[in-house]
Amino acid sequence: MPESSDHFFAHESAWIDEGATVGANTKIWHFSHIMSNSVIGEGCNFGQNVVVSPGCIIGKNVKIQNNVSVYTGVELEDNVFCGPSMVFTNVINPRSHINRKDEYRRTLVRTGASIGANATVVCGTTLGQYCFIGAGSVVTRDVPDYALIVGNPGRLRGFVCYCGEKLALEVSVQARETTQCSACSKRYEQVGHTVTEIE
Repeated sequence: MPESSDHFFAHESAWIDEGATVGANTKIWHFSHIMSNSVIGEGCNFGQNVVVSPGCIIGKNVKIQNNVSVYTGVELEDNVFCGPSMVFTNVINPRSHINRKDEYRRTLVRTGASIGANATVVCGTTLGQYCFIGAGSVVTRDVPDYALIVGNPGRLRGFVCYCGEKLALEVSVQARETTQCSACSKRYEQVGHTVTEIE
């Protein structure tokens, strides 16, 4: 187990397998396990009891709170937030008596997405940029950029800004609409369930 190096910090109770890559200024806290061939970017912060399985790719400035397991097949892009005890899966129909390691499905969490505490993300889905998954929600299908997803199963309840504030956009609107964030003043255009930032 590598100790804290001159470029990242790992608590003495954390375990980092040979072959794992950890970026500069990343912090890995108590009882966490980073497995071989995983790649972790710069400036990440992993809370207690975080597991990163072999081959996972995690971008820069990713925050993973306590009790989260990032399983093989999951990729987190830059600036992703994973709330306490949220759950990823990687097999759609697990059985204890059947080995399905060759059936792992890819889950992609795009830049800036936030996943609330105790939410579950079913494998094989893509979570769009800057989307927000409400606490306790269950994601069973792809999520659009900037979407606010709530419930079980998770349903589109609105849209959020880059900064995380809810936008004044209606889910049911099909015509072109524009709005401005009341908090940070970024501007957005909506066409149906597609929301894009106006530069």
